[in-house]
Amino acid sequence: MKFRRNPRFTASLLIFMMNIFVSRTLTCHWTEYLFGDACCPMCPIGTRVKTDCEEDKSTSCQPCTEGTFINKMNGLKKCFPCRECGAGSGLKMKTSCTIRSDTVCEPLEGFYCSDSRKDDCFEAKKHRRCEPGEYISQRGTSSTDTVCSTCSDGTFSDGTFTSCQNHKQCESEGLLLLRAGTETEDAQCGGLLLHWTGLIVCVVVVVLLVLVLVLTAWCYREKIKSFLNRIKNL
Repeated sequence: MKFRRNPRFTASLLIFMMNIFVSRTLTCHWTEYLFGDACCPMCPIGTRVKTDCEEDKSTSCQPCTEGTFINKMNGLKKCFPCRECGAGSGLKMKTSCTIRSDTVCEPLEGFYCSDSRKDDCFEAKKHRRCEPGEYISQRGTSSTDTVCSTCSDGTFSDGTFTSCQNHKQCESEGLLLLRAGTETEDAQCGGLLLHWTGLIVCVVVVVLLVLVLVLTAWCYREKIKSFLNRIKNL
């Protein structure tokens, strides 16, 4: 028995194979999207696909609803939800969301952006706090962290200074050094120096002696006056 070719079957098979090949290799224009075996026109920015195109009609588009957006031409059925800038993440809103663009965030005061993309911030961290014994050598900004440096010998800082302060020189102020300064605290002074104390004591003693002499002379003024007269008569 001989096998007879069926022309209709062969033609159908060829058409089927061609459809498969075409559908697998179909490349749409950059302004179109693939839907089944057809290239449909994309929806413009700020809109989404309501219904896909058909043989006799184009794509039907619908604007995004409030709180959603699409920032490029698309063939999507849903818009993207707008991002929120939560205070818990150290962010605040810089630019509000529209149907054509997402929310833009920026760091809160006292924070800096640790993950940025173009002009948008996705993660923020709190500025570093300098420790006692360190000073703020560079204040933090919205894009950089605080830079701290260690105080040198003879200076101190509680961590909030923009430069380390020199320790008090108690002796130059005529005071006693009660406690030496450290990198975190100033020197403590109090009382007068010993040589000043001795000088003051001497002055007080001299004043007292003068007062004693004056009082003695006052008490014995008659006798002294009589004694002086006798000397004159000699």
